[in-house]
Formats: sequence, structure tokens, C-alpha cells
Amino acid sequence: MIDRPLNKRQGWIPLILFAVFAWSDVGSAMAASLDAAPAFEGHSQLSHFPVPLDLYEKTPGQGVWETIRSRAARDPFNVAATIIFVLAVLHTFVAGFFNRWAHKIEEEHAERIMREQRTAADKPQDDAKDDVSFSATVLHFLGEVEAIFGIWALALVGVGIWFHGWEDVKNYLGHDVNFTEPMFVVVIMAIAASRPVVRFAENGLAVVAKIFGDTVGAWWLAVLTLAPILGSFITEPAAMTIAALILGRKIYALHPSKKLAYGTLGLLFVNISIGGTLTHFAAPPILMVAARWEWDTAIVMTNLGWKCVSAIVTSNVIYFLFFRRELARLEDQAHPERSGKAPRWTEREDPVPLAVTSIHLLMLGWTVMTNHYPALFVGGFLFFLAFVQATGHHQNAVLLRSPILVGFFLGSLVIHGGCQGWWIEPLLTSGMPEWSLLLGSATLTAFNDNAAITFLAAQAPGLSDFAKYAVVAGAVAGGGLTIIANAPNPAGQAILGRHFKGGVSPGLLLLGALIPTVIAILLLLVLHSPLMHH
Repeated sequence: MIDRPLNKRQGWIPLILFAVFAWSDVGSAMAASLDAAPAFEGHSQLSHFPVPLDLYEKTPGQGVWETIRSRAARDPFNVAATIIFVLAVLHTFVAGFFNRWAHKIEEEHAERIMREQRTAADKPQDDAKDDVSFSATVLHFLGEVEAIFGIWALALVGVGIWFHGWEDVKNYLGHDVNFTEPMFVVVIMAIAASRPVVRFAENGLAVVAKIFGDTVGAWWLAVLTLAPILGSFITEPAAMTIAALILGRKIYALHPSKKLAYGTLGLLFVNISIGGTLTHFAAPPILMVAARWEWDTAIVMTNLGWKCVSAIVTSNVIYFLFFRRELARLEDQAHPERSGKAPRWTEREDPVPLAVTSIHLLMLGWTVMTNHYPALFVGGFLFFLAFVQATGHHQNAVLLRSPILVGFFLGSLVIHGGCQGWWIEPLLTSGMPEWSLLLGSATLTAFNDNAAITFLAAQAPGLSDFAKYAVVAGAVAGGGLTIIANAPNPAGQAILGRHFKGGVSPGLLLLGALIPTVIAILLLLVLHSPLMHH
């Protein structure tokens, strides 16, 4: 499916609804807190599920599996919620099957309506449309990776009603779940994908690429090295959006081999995940623990940041040496004048006035600065859209399908993830050797958002400095293994997914990300030094 540009009459309707949703998210939480009493004494939570982790009975000497079994017995909803979550994860692995099935039905449908003269050409209206195959559309929906967790959220709502009732489900979704991050990602993706911002980033990367010959390989290296590091300052979702858009134009538009396509995607996901570690506010897994553990930018940069930058450079060099011949072969396809093809309008090289670019960068900065306050960053986004409309000749169409789908994905993941702490927390605090916490955290990250992993670890009392370091290091290192491992990954998948026939394969993505993940883990383990608090 292709993003459709906003038009003057219809484009504002979903945006106004989105703004109302953002402001009502705050209002509904306030209203809920006034109408209902907390479900557990000493907690602000209104729903009776999930049970707060500190309220589970803790028996000295009890093993991990005994702890998990006792928690399952206390509230059987835990088991049902985790089964649904596992099914949603497995569904992502078979999304391609549904897409192929949908394409087959669409082809059969097209042949049938042609025989039965039900195509648009057979109808008297000038703006008539072909009859649509409902079953093919449903199958496409089942194969849309960004929609899968939302589909299974319906099942979660069902079991929530079964075990606890509608009031608890309503309180959980309307009060206990925080949708600020999904809304932030929608806005930051849309602004970062605007033509002035992308052109600004591309011009900066061009300076570096020209130093190394302005080749396809030079662009590949520049984007995969500098864009992830930029994520430490403009947030990882914005860096992912910019990197994916430029890679789409400079690399994926040249139709690379499957091996290079998945290797680049896996490397991008890992690099973005570890590239946000130069500050304490850009990477979600670090942001979740920074205040509680008193980590500032100096601590994060000296203990994680420089090691992660070393991992980025090491992985990029290894992958570049492996793919250098194919990158060289793609060079001839990179120049429209050699192929005889004119660039598309959206890829025009006309300069963007400095004033226009400056306003876009200011709006990007405003969104980053107010990322915890939906009323502020969504309000700013509406002003941004008005400015885009007023400077339309310097802009490309504002595309919202991908950002909204990604926001839907992350919102659904937050709903599921909030019900998984009952089994993740015992694994993280099981008394395993501290160095193995890093491996355990990286493994768990593949099956849940890495910010959720570190958030749960932050709730555990008595963690040593090295244990804290290991959990966070593992979470950022494992953030590229799957689509759900790190919040910006769905943004990259949404932008680059059209370059993968049948969609991005989770198994091949895992293979593409495996080597840089191992490199990051090894460097984070070998180069570890004690955390120094200031």
C-alpha cells in the first residue's frame, strides 16, 4: 500500500482527530482518576490487572520457576495475556504468508471482475473504481506487521473482560497505559521525514560521502555511521526515519541483493539502538532508568556511549568489506544520467531556503524537548502542518500512513508489554551471574521492547552497579534483533518494507542483525568499567 498525500479538504480531518486524541489522553486519565479509586493501596493503578510486582509474595530461596508458577496461580489472567503475546510474536513470523495469499486472491479477483465486466472501465462514472475483494483486504490487514499486535490486543481485551470485567479493562486502557511515546513517534517521524529536514541531513552526509569519493559505498558508510550517532541528540525515532529515507533513495532504490538488503537493515536497526547511548535522554531503554538510577549524560557516555560507537564502526567496517564488490556494482545504477531516467519530483535537487529549513529544525527541536507532553508536541505539530501548507512549493506531500501505523504498533505493544512484567522481572532478578544479565537482557529484548526490559529492572531493589550496566547494555545491544525489540524499528520497517518482496522476513532480519549484535555485546562486556556517579 502507498502513502497518500494530504489534500486541503480531507487531510486535516485525521490530524484534528489525532490532536483531539492526544489532548483527551491527558483528560481521560484525569477523569478516570476522579471517577475511580486505586485498585491497590499505595498505587495509582485503577485496574486490578496486572498485579503490581511489589505485591507478589516473595519467599526466601524460591526459584525462578516457582516464582512464576505462584504468580500464575494468583492471577490466571497472567498466563492468558502471555499466551496472547506469544501468539502475536509468532504471527509476525508468518505475516508474509498472509500477504502472498492476499496477492493470489487479488489476481483471481481481478480476472473475475474483468470477465464479469465489473472493472472501473465498464462503469459509466468517470471516477468509478474496481470492485474490491474483501477477503484479500482482510488478508492484507493480517499481513501488516504494524497491525498484528493491535489485532491481538482485541484478544487481550477479551480475556481481560473474562477474568476481570469491562471496568478493569477500561481503566487499564484509559488510565494505566501511557500512550505518550507512540504519539511522540508519530509526530517525530512526520517532521523528520519532511523534505527540508531530509535535505538538510542529506547535505551534511554528502560532505562526508564526498571525502570518500561520493560513491554508493561512501553513502552507505556515512548513513550507517553518522545517522545512528545523531540519534543521541534528536532521538532514535527521528534518526531512524532520516537514515531509512536516505538509504531507501541511495541504496534500496538500486535493487540490492537480498543478502545486502537484509544485512543493511539488520545493521541499521542495531546501530540505531546502540547509537543513542551518548546521552541519557535519546534511547528509550536508558531514559526509563536515568532518573531512578541517577544516570546523567556523563555517566552514560563514559560507560556506554564510546563503546557503542566503537561497535558501530567495527560492524560497519566488517559489513562494508564483505559487501564492497556489490556496492561497487550498484554504482552505475546510482546516476540517473547514466541510466537515462530523470529523477522523480519528490527527489528533486532544488535547494530549500534556509529560513524554511530553520523552522523545520526548530519544530523538530520543540518536539524532542516536549516529548513527555502530548498537548505541547501535538499542538506544535499542527502549527508545523500549517507552515508546510504555506511553503508547499518547497515541500513534498506530508505522508502520515507510515507514522500512524507505527504509532498504532507501538501503542499496541505498550498494551501487551504492560502485562508481561510478572514473568520478565523474576528472570532479570534471579540471582544469575551478573555478566549473564547482559546476555539475558539482550535475549529478552528480542521478545519485548527494550525499554520495557530496563523499566522492569529499575523496579528491582538492590541491583549492583554492574547489574544495572549489564541490563541496559544488553537491552540496547539486542535492540536490532526483531521489529519489536526497539521502538524506532517499526519506523524503519515501515519506510523500507516496500523494498522487500512479501515484506520483511523476521528470520532473515535476525540473521542480518546477529553479527553486529554479537560485536556490540562483546565490546560492552570486554570494555566494561565501573560506573562512576557524579
